[in-house]
Amino acid sequence: MKRFLVPLAVLLLVPLAHLRAAPAVPRPNVLFIISDDLNADLGCYGHPLVQTPNIDRLAARGVRFDRAYCAYPLCGPSRNSFLTGLYPNSSGILTNSQIFRQTIPSHVSLPQAFRQRGYFAVRIGKLYHYSVPNSIGTNGHDDPGSWEVETNPAGVDRLDDEPFIYSLTPGQFGGTLSWHASDHPDAEHTDGLEAADAEWILERCARQKDRPFFLAVGFFRPHTPYVSPKKYFEKYPLTKIPLVQGVAEDQKDIPRAALMSYKKEQDKLTDDLRRQATQAYFASISFMDAQAGRVLDALDRLGLSANTIVVFTSDHGYHLGEHGLWQKQSLFEESTRVPLIIAGPGVAAKPGSVAPSPVGLIDLYPTLAEMCAVKPPFVPQGQSLVSTLHDPAATGRGWAISQVSRSGAAIRRADSGAKSATGGRRFFGYSLRTARWRYTEWDDGREGRELYDHTLDPSELTNLANVPSQAAVVGELSVVLRQAVKTTFPADGKTPELRSEMWMPNLTKP
Repeated sequence: MKRFLVPLAVLLLVPLAHLRAAPAVPRPNVLFIISDDLNADLGCYGHPLVQTPNIDRLAARGVRFDRAYCAYPLCGPSRNSFLTGLYPNSSGILTNSQIFRQTIPSHVSLPQAFRQRGYFAVRIGKLYHYSVPNSIGTNGHDDPGSWEVETNPAGVDRLDDEPFIYSLTPGQFGGTLSWHASDHPDAEHTDGLEAADAEWILERCARQKDRPFFLAVGFFRPHTPYVSPKKYFEKYPLTKIPLVQGVAEDQKDIPRAALMSYKKEQDKLTDDLRRQATQAYFASISFMDAQAGRVLDALDRLGLSANTIVVFTSDHGYHLGEHGLWQKQSLFEESTRVPLIIAGPGVAAKPGSVAPSPVGLIDLYPTLAEMCAVKPPFVPQGQSLVSTLHDPAATGRGWAISQVSRSGAAIRRADSGAKSATGGRRFFGYSLRTARWRYTEWDDGREGRELYDHTLDPSELTNLANVPSQAAVVGELSVVLRQAVKTTFPADGKTPELRSEMWMPNLTKP
């Protein structure tokens, strides 16, 4: 009896507060903001004209990745890639209008992994692919399993303004250069309605803090048609809009495959129309920035910033006439480079830091999973950027890789019937970006190679791939590129169900 009474007496002398378990550290929330078709034309990335005060202040709070790249410069493959943590060669999504459940149905997406860990997962607007503008107001090609709540607002840009939109091809907007300065205020546009929905969700999260949230806000601007209120157009007088010069000379050393994202309708572009299109693109960026600012302000106002990781990015870059190209689907810097900012409490060792080493959107899944202690049920193909957030000088893998497909038949037609090395089949181009170099091979080099020295040629105007003095560099980078390409396929060698052969029958693993 004494053996039990003495420990019991000691136990009774211990204050009850010391017997309770220490309070659990609250798991961080995630606010994931993505803009559609946005390149790095932002104030915080050094653009001399574009005004993005809200994104700039986010960058001042966190880490700005100076060399961030998409896996595939097209909405559907890129978005499915970073939302699954798999390269397109492993997800099986190599075109638009698809969802990864068609190819890897049991795979767990990034927001789904958070949802399974008890997070309140919400989507507002475009995260997976949408046919813009026709899908606005619908679920698009969304994945319902990724979210607990979804909202799909449709504003005047979709419902009222379309009859007034100028388009290079009348009646076509989503894939065609098209724009309109709207008379309607911010709040009536789709992105304005999305900002209001985000405020509403954040208010709910502020009231009920029993669950952390993963809130993804997918703004549609600056995707075509470039529609935003007139006041944003007025920020960019046409007389101050620069035009790309020297295109004909630039294209002389570029392989045909590298220029195949060009569209015939763009032959209609006069200098005045080029200025108008660029003005409208810049206006759409500033409009989107204002809506992102509303969401960030709500986060601060509701006291949620202290425990929320914020990510801002885009699905791919965008051309505004460089190399004679517009829009996306090239492997040049303008099309593959994206803005990427990560901010939040304890995220950056020094707020306002810049990380110069190349990274990919593929890295977002493992990064957010590590930061929030959400263990993925598989091994993501990207690298975690947590060490880079703590030390922006960290190099990580030191490269990023992007890919796109081309038609050999189209190349043959463009060359007036000259035979393509591909024999008319479709093939891939792969581009490796290191801190100094961009090296690209089209169909393993059979359809051309490109080498650009970003130390001396940041605009990629001089292709050094065939310069004898650069042969050793080409050889070294070719080895690295081909090794990198192998990592984009499943490690077990198994291809996803309904893989790309269903729509690209001759694409094969290199």
